[in-house]
Amino acid sequence: MSAIMDTAANANRQAATMDNNPAEAPAVTIAPLPLPKTGNRRSSMPSWLMQIIAPLLGLAFLVLVWQIIAMNNSQFPTPLLTLQEALKLFADPFYRTSPNDQGIGWNILASLQRVGVGFGLAALVGIPLGFMIGRFRFLSSMFGPIISLLKPVSPLAWLPIGLLVFKSANPAAIWSIFICSIWPMIINTAVGVQRVPQDYMNVARVLNLSEWKIITKILFPSVLPYMLTGVRLAIGTAWLVIVAAEMLTGGVGIGFWVWDEWNNLNVPHIIIAIVVIGVVGLLLEQLLVALAKAFTYEQVAN
Repeated sequence: MSAIMDTAANANRQAATMDNNPAEAPAVTIAPLPLPKTGNRRSSMPSWLMQIIAPLLGLAFLVLVWQIIAMNNSQFPTPLLTLQEALKLFADPFYRTSPNDQGIGWNILASLQRVGVGFGLAALVGIPLGFMIGRFRFLSSMFGPIISLLKPVSPLAWLPIGLLVFKSANPAAIWSIFICSIWPMIINTAVGVQRVPQDYMNVARVLNLSEWKIITKILFPSVLPYMLTGVRLAIGTAWLVIVAAEMLTGGVGIGFWVWDEWNNLNVPHIIIAIVVIGVVGLLLEQLLVALAKAFTYEQVAN
């Protein structure tokens, strides 16, 4: 019993000594608390499945909002009613009973034809002009104020000028496409030429290359990404403008078809036309994106 009491007394004296002399106390190591892992966690869902589900959820949300609007407005068609009308409409999209009564397929083709002609003319004029403006400082100073003045003008403001000059609705619509498509091509091409590294031009001067070789061997490969960006911007603007121009000029076209359906108070057909316009515009843009990827070369890091 006395031995136990002596041991306890020694322990108490040792603890008191440590309290009076902290330096002699043994170091105590406190293990850090484990922190929650907040790093980038990989989703358990495969990426290809996410690329499918995410757009479908977006479309489902759009349809839900559409259904809510239709429930609160009796004049607005429901998604189901619009789908039924679309199935009837696309069952025979290329019928033709009269010049003013044609299927939606013919109207889309008529609009695409106008866009193709106006856009092609704009490319033939705008891209070479952009090369010259970017290449020669005098031309840049000469055309710069003109472009700055005319570029902000709405394309539809040019439609009366086209009707006055061409005396016909179809050339006037093509003129509107041309005038709205040419500015992105000129500006992006000119900027691309001006951003070609000066070292390339110095090498061309040392080698005494002709202007044609400078354009084809140096400028064109360097400017191609800028030029294709201008083409993409131009085709999107052209498709927007043709719908509005056809509403004003009439005839055959998706824009005139929308306006005609509005006069008939056929709201489901108007919604179908809106979807068709969006899908066609998306396909045109994706086509040009694929073209840009095919002709654009990226630097690969070693």
